[in-house]
Amino acid sequence: MKPQNMFGVVLWSDAAARKAVIWCEDQGELAFYTPGEGCIHDGPMFDAGDLIRFDVIVQQNVRTVRNPEVLMPSHSPDLPKKLRAGTQSSANSAAPLTAKNSEKVVALAQYFNTDAPSKVACSG
Repeated sequence: MKPQNMFGVVLWSDAAARKAVIWCEDQGELAFYTPGEGCIHDGPMFDAGDLIRFDVIVQQNVRTVRNPEVLMPSHSPDLPKKLRAGTQSSANSAAPLTAKNSEKVVALAQYFNTDAPSKVACSG
């Protein structure tokens, strides 16, 4: 499968094992990062809340992160806490978010100095 360029936020990381779990802008399955075998360098260090750009590849039904780049450290440091604080009832009562007149839809282009039309829904 051809790699797809994606933006995402690190939800969990383990500095010692150099592993991370990333929420993806397409709101599909989470993506998993581990440095590639035979990699010349160890790859970037991630902290929960870092905004990153990466290539995502699906291998054996698992989304894998390749070529990650930290764009904005500590972009959403409280995101994992907010996700843990969510309840099943609040998830069930969630309404679809529309882009029109919504303060919760953020154009990614404002962060990356690009004209990309991609948007991300922000919680909170």
